[in-house]
Amino acid sequence: MKKSVLITGAAGFIGSHLSERFLREGFRVLGVDNFLTGREANLQEALKHPDFRFEKADVVRRFDFQNPWGGEWDMVLHFACPASPIDFDQLALEILEVDSKGTLNALEYARTHARGFFVASTSEVYGDPLVHPQKEDYWGNVNPIGFRACYDEAKRFSEAATMVYHRKYGLDTRIVRIFNTYGPR
Repeated sequence: MKKSVLITGAAGFIGSHLSERFLREGFRVLGVDNFLTGREANLQEALKHPDFRFEKADVVRRFDFQNPWGGEWDMVLHFACPASPIDFDQLALEILEVDSKGTLNALEYARTHARGFFVASTSEVYGDPLVHPQKEDYWGNVNPIGFRACYDEAKRFSEAATMVYHRKYGLDTRIVRIFNTYGPR
């Protein structure tokens, strides 16, 4: 039986590339996005694939998507979040919501519908680091009230919430801190 994944933020830069990669690897993919910053054009290739489905939805609101292929998800991958410095000014509250309420909703959904949960975090959790390169046991040099804090602190919250679900419920979790993404789309 083919494995299946649910990807939030599927119409974003990373989420759309990841959707295509999972499809190439033989997975079934349900992409979820509200198009706040993601673009429908990013899904052009995935939408042509018979093993891709899409739901327009906001993860800040509770959701209960049924796996169209039956059974539980192998993994819920949470990539939903505006990530551009322009967004830090224009979408500060939305960023805080998606990485707090949205992460909690995605975690709770994964706890009851999936074998695992993966959250995309950021190098920004280190703030303005005094140590280079940063190791995983370096906690950073952060400004919790600065201009970028809506993003940095929201991602720190999403990491903390993910670890709480791991410790409290035994949910198989993964956190990746992404540094400086770029490329064509």
